[in-house]
Amino acid sequence: MGIVSPGFSGRRRAGGENLPPGQYLVTDFPVLSAGPTPRVSTTAWGLRLTTETGQARSWDWAAFRALPAEDITVDLHCVTKWSKLGTHWRGVPVEALLDGVDTAADYVLARSYGGYTTNLPLADLLDGQAWVAFEYDREPLDPEHGGPARLLVPHLYLWKSAKWLQQIELTPTDEPGFWESLGYHNYGDPWREQRYWGD
Repeated sequence: MGIVSPGFSGRRRAGGENLPPGQYLVTDFPVLSAGPTPRVSTTAWGLRLTTETGQARSWDWAAFRALPAEDITVDLHCVTKWSKLGTHWRGVPVEALLDGVDTAADYVLARSYGGYTTNLPLADLLDGQAWVAFEYDREPLDPEHGGPARLLVPHLYLWKSAKWLQQIELTPTDEPGFWESLGYHNYGDPWREQRYWGD
């Protein structure tokens, strides 16, 4: 475990940006993926939400786009140590998907086209902390960046913002996802530098 002075909250750069520890600033948008990029058309795309009791909801593209959406400006932090500040998105708040859902679940397993998974506490997807994003910089989201729709959870390292989102599974227990099973930190807070097991 690294030594961090009490009150340390990141490194202020020459331009005044406040970055999490160990991060450097980029102006491009690096593309990192564990495998090939799924290419899912909006006509074939669907999103499913399931509860711990097996109740399910689903949306095709038209039904998803009819949900209330928000413009979002957030900073992104990748576990590979780059940060991109002030990124602009449009997406549906996760709360809109959960509206009226009866659940006692504490966790979520996000499942993607292509087989990728990541786990999160349900509380981290609520209260204006997470969206299912479908636009970046006022353009439809490119497949390389997770289009047609991806999870966006900007307060955690970017691997928690699952690209090519297909399903949100509500679960009573925490189940590690793809990278978490391979040694990445189970939570992934960039401000606490939670990159790997033991961090």
